[in-house]
Amino acid sequence: MSTHVQKPGWFTVNVLNRLVAWLTRRGISVWGSRVLAVRGRKSGQWRTTPVNLLTLDGKQYLVAPRGHVQWTRNLRAAGGGELHLGRRVDSFTATEVSDDDKAPVLRAYLKRWKAEVGVFFNGVGPGSTDDQLRRIAPDHPVFEITPTS
Repeated sequence: MSTHVQKPGWFTVNVLNRLVAWLTRRGISVWGSRVLAVRGRKSGQWRTTPVNLLTLDGKQYLVAPRGHVQWTRNLRAAGGGELHLGRRVDSFTATEVSDDDKAPVLRAYLKRWKAEVGVFFNGVGPGSTDDQLRRIAPDHPVFEITPTS
């Protein structure tokens, strides 16, 4: 497993993420935004972060554009969590997608959110070849989520 992590800039952390989370908590989804809640792997405390929920071919996915970050480690350890949109809370289990199977998910994710997250994909975009997408796949965890509620 790669340990690639791309730290978000000050504007993303202090303005964009907070604004999207604020809107999402009030029930306004910004292009599929949700607030992910997952228990910390060490503390057991609930941790939250804004994420983009991707629906592709009837399945739902969470993609980590910035790499192997805290929420991906926590989700991997917990095996599931909750997605919040306003007062709506959807519990789910998560299954990590293998690197070999990520290309179509990464392509769909980039097609929808490239303007927002493209900088984290090292020049790879929705029009890239499957080989190019597979090359970066180890740097971007992808989880298929299955609702439990």
